[in-house]
Amino acid sequence: MAAPGVRSFRRILQLNPCQFVKRSNSRFSREALPSFVKIVEVGPRDGLQNEKEIVGTETKVELINRLSGTGLKVIEATSFVSPKWIPQMADHTEVMQSIEKRDGVSYPALTPNVQGLKSALQSGAKEVAIFGAASETFSRKNINCSIWESIDRFQSVMDVAKQAGIPVRGYVSCVLGCPYEGKVLPAAVAQVAKRLYDMGCYEISLGDTIGVGTPGEMKHLLEVVTKEVPIECLAVHCHDTYGQALANIYAALQCGVCVVDSSVAGLGGCPYAKGASGNVATEDLVYMLDGLGIQTGVDLKKVLDVGNFICKALGKSPSSKVSKAMSKL
Repeated sequence: MAAPGVRSFRRILQLNPCQFVKRSNSRFSREALPSFVKIVEVGPRDGLQNEKEIVGTETKVELINRLSGTGLKVIEATSFVSPKWIPQMADHTEVMQSIEKRDGVSYPALTPNVQGLKSALQSGAKEVAIFGAASETFSRKNINCSIWESIDRFQSVMDVAKQAGIPVRGYVSCVLGCPYEGKVLPAAVAQVAKRLYDMGCYEISLGDTIGVGTPGEMKHLLEVVTKEVPIECLAVHCHDTYGQALANIYAALQCGVCVVDSSVAGLGGCPYAKGASGNVATEDLVYMLDGLGIQTGVDLKKVLDVGNFICKALGKSPSSKVSKAMSKL
């Protein structure tokens, strides 16, 4: 069972309970789609941390402030990890303290250990996230410990977060494939997701870290995982390496998922997965959801402008298909 107080966090943090456009009796074969999708913007953290050149603190702050004006309600701001491992996030304290925090917008930070959590809290973080993996080899190469050792470490993070009244989101990496082990069993993903849920994570984001999954695999994964974790507490985090991100997200929506991670301009990647491209672009996600009649509260034009801003600062072109198409109109 989830820890005391977690249910209240889950109620508070469900910004818009999933309501479906259409329903049918079949659990996963229905063509039901949510009427509202909460988008979790991960560009400032998951997107920028993979950039080889260090991005200036002012640019990061400007990026987050601009994203705050697009209608996005969740913007992952930074990561409180050791600069030794991720130099790009060395300015986490300055970023968290400098951004303009808008009412109604959450700015979570990644905190892999208690030290990181305490630093995040001192910097003003009101929500944090922890991350595990469904692949043993990936876990050891990414965070230098086994899957279950990492989960045990997170318990102390959860304990401190609960004492501080801070909600915690959980990530599970490599849910549809691993760069070292290949296919990952859905049952293995379900075990990790359940452990994080039982520890008290109000939401579990399932990450196709190397972007190898297909819609059929996504549906099968969710069918297995939802035997352990309620669908309303799950999110999907899809990379677009094989061009399947939007298709996989659509499949997840059909299964009842109504929280999706994305990155402005498609920023990101995976340093541990050769050839893995970035996250699904927020612009492309919003365009698809708008076309489906699903509300997000996000202004596509404003997101496109933010994408152009950060790509100009990075000296690169947006990965977003929508941005590329609309730039030619």
